Amino acid sequence: MKRRQFVGMIGNTTLCLLAGKLSAYAGHDAAETNEFLFVEAEQFASHGGWELDQQSMDQMGSPYLLAHGLGIPVKDATTTVTFPSAGTYRVWVRTRDWVAPWNAPGAPGKFQLLVNGKALHETFGTKSASWHWHDGGSVKVTKKTQLTLHDLTGFEGRCEAILFCKDPEFKPSNDVAQLTKFRRKLLGLPDKPEEGGHFDLVISGGGLAGTCAAIAAARQGVKVALIQDRPVLGGNGSSEVRVWPEGHTNKSLFPHVGDIVNEILPPIVKGPGQVFNGVAANYYDDAKKLAVVKGEPNITLLLNNRVIDVESANDQINAVVIQSTLTSKRLRISGKLFADCTGDATIGFKAGADHEYKVEQLMGSTNLFNILDATNKEDVLACECKDKSALAMKCEMGDYEQPFPACPWALDLKDKPFPGRKGQKTFGKEGLESFANMWYWESGFNKDQVNEIELIRDHNLRAMYGAWDVLKNVDKMYPNHRLGWVAFIAGKRESRRLMGDVVLDAEDFKQQRKFEDGAFPCSWHVDLHTPKAEFKEGFADMEFISDYTRGKEYQYGGEYWAPYRTLYSRNIKNLFMAGRCISVTKSGLGPVRVMKTCAMMGEVVGKAAAVCIKKDASPRQVYTDHLKSLQALLSKPGSERS
Repeated sequence: MKRRQFVGMIGNTTLCLLAGKLSAYAGHDAAETNEFLFVEAEQFASHGGWELDQQSMDQMGSPYLLAHGLGIPVKDATTTVTFPSAGTYRVWVRTRDWVAPWNAPGAPGKFQLLVNGKALHETFGTKSASWHWHDGGSVKVTKKTQLTLHDLTGFEGRCEAILFCKDPEFKPSNDVAQLTKFRRKLLGLPDKPEEGGHFDLVISGGGLAGTCAAIAAARQGVKVALIQDRPVLGGNGSSEVRVWPEGHTNKSLFPHVGDIVNEILPPIVKGPGQVFNGVAANYYDDAKKLAVVKGEPNITLLLNNRVIDVESANDQINAVVIQSTLTSKRLRISGKLFADCTGDATIGFKAGADHEYKVEQLMGSTNLFNILDATNKEDVLACECKDKSALAMKCEMGDYEQPFPACPWALDLKDKPFPGRKGQKTFGKEGLESFANMWYWESGFNKDQVNEIELIRDHNLRAMYGAWDVLKNVDKMYPNHRLGWVAFIAGKRESRRLMGDVVLDAEDFKQQRKFEDGAFPCSWHVDLHTPKAEFKEGFADMEFISDYTRGKEYQYGGEYWAPYRTLYSRNIKNLFMAGRCISVTKSGLGPVRVMKTCAMMGEVVGKAAAVCIKKDASPRQVYTDHLKSLQALLSKPGSERS
């Protein structure tokens, strides 16, 4: 039986609990009430032009499909299902009106559900600020039926699941915990995860930090499981997010620290004033990272899997439970050592590690974007647009005009300044140079960057769509330009930080406090972001452009060796961390959070894990008892194997 759908019979008790209404089944024939078909959107046979979004999986229990077409409807998602019997079923679609949290008009995320090619009467994505089951009415089906998600706008429609039931009185629950339990029942998935293996080092998070940790450890003979919830490696430094990796590698104390990050990144040197944020996918070379990882026999790579639970006891992690973002299959991955490279400190948080996180004056998240000039044939041929063929044909005929629909549901910027608007200079740039590819389109300064990331991402999109609407339709600028690419995965800067034996502060950098266990070089200034003053008016708690700290008080000399003791938990005995969730204060996060620096943390963690395995030591004991062994490994080339 395919797990993309489960059809058949379940007991009355289960049905009633899922519905949340015991009385709804009084007097109904059990054979009638118990016929179901549950279809996960992510398990459609073809996603078409819809994107798989897992960012809010912890909050809503499942990934979903997103119609991310930049104002042009995306290609249909399709699948064929088998019903328990032909007949009439009531249909429910789990979705939401994504602009409703702001009481914005227009419901831009509209889409249809087609059953055997015929659209249901209901249009989905038009109700409720929250994820909910939208009643689609009743439909007659044959035993084998084709389902189609048909996007109507290209503006971020979203579908999580579809449920058919023969009982017209049935109402599915919106409670996430209850729904998750009974979703698995309906999909025929086991309550307990299958065993997925035991490893020396289990790494959660396949950004640059986690990827470098895996490679460094594997080359020292450590058996590694690398878990990543996206189809590509690199995190913020991947083609999905496109934040350009910064930070200086291969510095004087341990000149080989940085070898691995330079091995997996494209050899592109940014010139003065050049902007590489949001540029074409080939600049980020996802295939190169993947090839290096797959070339390491000691790494078991688990792409499209997300850690959903942590098993711990006696201040130690024993295993993590992961769930596939494609099939919902769960595996239990056990290990001796664990590394939290998630950015959000997900593993440490679930294990009870000491951490800091205050939802107040945070650095926000960014969704980068770029702009395409339709008169430039090279740009059109290299376009990543989902309607590339139609665009190329239109331009071949000499029709370069690129209209953009009005967006009344977006941020209303008609009478507001923003980067890119006529006469507006931002950090010395103006026009398209200040509009596209810019890090400072950022929001969520007073929002929970872990639990409200969908809302934050959506606000970023409303700002970007609103600004482009004004430039095109109000200011009448750029008639031959269009949105070329927009990230739907948010690039985060700040959330939870795990506490180690040393908690590094900006003052340590500025005073050049030296540690005997200095292990990775930091070169970025004390870079903290806040809302930019000139764009705040009228957008209290909804700011969308950021500023950064600068000046002598935020400099420290350009190189600082941060201590190894920031890279392991002070209260979870077998937990490492690398990336922006390491042991620093809020101000200490500023210099360490750029990606090449985070990647070098990963290299150190991978080699420290090798010391742990060889010496039967804990991460703390690497410092107390085996620091010279770690330093010896850090002095060797990243390519060297034990």
